[in-house]
Amino acid sequence: MKIDRKHRPWIWATLILFAASSVAYDLFSARSPAGPRGGSVSGLAFGIAGYALMLYAALLGARKKVPVWRIGRAQTWMRGHLWLGLLSLPLILFHCGFAWRGPLTSLLMLLLFLVILSGIVGAALQSYLPRMLRAQVPMETIYEQIPQVRAQLREEADQLAAAAVAAEAEHAGKVLFDEIYHSRIRPFLEHPPDEMFPSLRPAVPTEFQTTLDDLENICEEQRQLNRQVKLYHWLHAWLLVHVPLSIALLVLGGVHAVMALRY
Repeated sequence: MKIDRKHRPWIWATLILFAASSVAYDLFSARSPAGPRGGSVSGLAFGIAGYALMLYAALLGARKKVPVWRIGRAQTWMRGHLWLGLLSLPLILFHCGFAWRGPLTSLLMLLLFLVILSGIVGAALQSYLPRMLRAQVPMETIYEQIPQVRAQLREEADQLAAAAVAAEAEHAGKVLFDEIYHSRIRPFLEHPPDEMFPSLRPAVPTEFQTTLDDLENICEEQRQLNRQVKLYHWLHAWLLVHVPLSIALLVLGGVHAVMALRY
């Protein structure tokens, strides 16, 4: 998700809501001689609002998993997930009066900070890595099709090498190219070293330089596929941290709310 001018309405809305909440918190603090408390009416209002924004942010995952819930545009949900999820942090801080008492509350605040931090990291990665992908991988392929593309490239390389070997055997009576291909190129076809082909060219007869060029192009496409896979993993690895922490935060937040209201 690229952070661009389409985010401006969400940014302004978040800033306005934050400013209004800050003013309300100042009034709330001024009228509380013993200090702000989460169990007061104002504290509960902040807590409910903050937890509601967390639930809204969590609905993005549910929307992706359940097709019948796909209401509205995905980009709109993503922008709301980012900015309203970020707004939940000050609301929860206002709820607890910037003081967390007890082990459960401390754990919740730690989880909240980690969730917000991992979300910011994820937003930065989603904004930066796609641009890097376009710059470094001009031959970008649909990720799910990469195994099939790899297989096609291997097959194409084998066919080129077989044709070169047949031509070499017919004209020269030896199969030097077959040895070069199977010992120097084929083992490294999926992960070719950057400087492999310049060192091979002097050993290959002139009439097979065109075939070597084609094999080099295949290896370059393999390198680009490798870069794409690596960047894709970076793009999604942060979810392995963000999602479990978010689930734990929501569950324990619900437990905290029930315990606070009940006792």
